[in-house]
Amino acid sequence: MKTRHTLRLGVAAILLLSGCAVNPVTGKKEVILVSEGQEVAMGAQSDPAVTAQFGLYQDPKMQKFIDEKGQKMAAISHRSNLKYQFKVVDSPVINAFAVPGGYVYFTRGIMAHFNNEAQFAGVLGHEIGHVTARHSARQQTKAILGQVGLMGAMILSPQVAQFGDQAMQGMQLLFLKFGRDDERQSDELGVEYSSKIGYDASQMADFFQTLAREQQKSKAEPIPDFLSTHPNPEDRYNTVKQLADKWKAANGNPVLAVNRDQYLRLIDGMVYGEDPKQGFVENSVFYHPELKFRMPVPAGWKHQNTPQQFQMADPAGKALLILMTAPGNSLDEAAQAITKQLSLQPTDSRRTTINGFPALVFTADQVQQDPQTGQQVAGVRVLGHVIQDGKTLYALLGVAAPADFPAYAPQFSGVAEAFQRLTDPDKLNRQPERIRIKKLALRSSLSKALTSNGVPEKRLEELAILNGMQLNEQVNAGSLIKVVGK
Repeated sequence: MKTRHTLRLGVAAILLLSGCAVNPVTGKKEVILVSEGQEVAMGAQSDPAVTAQFGLYQDPKMQKFIDEKGQKMAAISHRSNLKYQFKVVDSPVINAFAVPGGYVYFTRGIMAHFNNEAQFAGVLGHEIGHVTARHSARQQTKAILGQVGLMGAMILSPQVAQFGDQAMQGMQLLFLKFGRDDERQSDELGVEYSSKIGYDASQMADFFQTLAREQQKSKAEPIPDFLSTHPNPEDRYNTVKQLADKWKAANGNPVLAVNRDQYLRLIDGMVYGEDPKQGFVENSVFYHPELKFRMPVPAGWKHQNTPQQFQMADPAGKALLILMTAPGNSLDEAAQAITKQLSLQPTDSRRTTINGFPALVFTADQVQQDPQTGQQVAGVRVLGHVIQDGKTLYALLGVAAPADFPAYAPQFSGVAEAFQRLTDPDKLNRQPERIRIKKLALRSSLSKALTSNGVPEKRLEELAILNGMQLNEQVNAGSLIKVVGK
């Protein structure tokens, strides 16, 4: 009989032998266990989750712009057979990303920070490059091979088996980000693809400097994802400039487009930063103008808001509060659906009223098996409040380990019991800031131009980065610049 270790290696060997494929970009054979059909299916399955997580940015002309440019670039790419989809999602974060099968997303945050069409095109080519070079499929292959070894370890060790599900999720997260070699290859493809459709690819290098400045400004909270695994910004800037010059020289030094003014007019009026209608925090209170409610955020707790849920986390990492809409047509249906979905075992429940809203309060445990004794033990304890506002049901879930739960339960209850109708006109009518494009009448420094257009001194550097310029840089009369305003 084979040992489990040998069996595990044998499974991996079979996968390796059956998973060779030719990379469309390099023409070389690679071990890729994900077929093109599986890639497309993965993208189709991921797309609803991505759009639900962020929401689409509601601007038809911008959605048309990204789709037209994307389809034009996809047609000259190494995988023109795929049915690509290009979308601008409603997030202020500066990011662009692609998922397998040809789904490419740009946040409105990154669209706001481009200063011409060529910068946009370079990053678009970079993201399409991840798709055409099958970087996602390669990462999935690493995850699959990692899981083969993990499953073998689970057979050998009951202790490891207990954490099998969590470990597999961690394995997937570990391989989710692209490596530096993949990023360099995507930069090369970004230069090639954007140049082929007529844009000056050296502008992409300039945008990397904008990203680096934004990251430096936000040291406490670095730009997520887009720069996290990328090569050093300065090296990247030089490399992309060289690649762009090389492509021009090899193709007869054509005149390539930048299209600054056209792009700036496209984003004139675009929402900038957080959009209050999706909810905002001010003075430790979370306000939601569209849903017309307010509730407190515990002092010192961190918070994160998405279209799907609002999360509050204890700085010590021992407790979490999650507010989300709940399924069902009644308080009981909602509570039952939540406990089933989260594998919770309720221990008690009661009906109440919270500031005029019908509510149901329950306590529940998420049960796990003790690896030492085999007995069922509470992994986490949950204090749930289901609150009904007309046809809308909200679930506010306070989560902590059983040992910590008594200390946090009063805070969980305090937040829930302060949930109330929002009536303050100032909060209900709060408007987002928007990009405003201004044409300069006189030549001046960027600093003077911004100040003369109402930008306060404390925001000058922020607006300089947004414009991709230095504050002492001279701007000619007739030039367009970005400012922000309501």
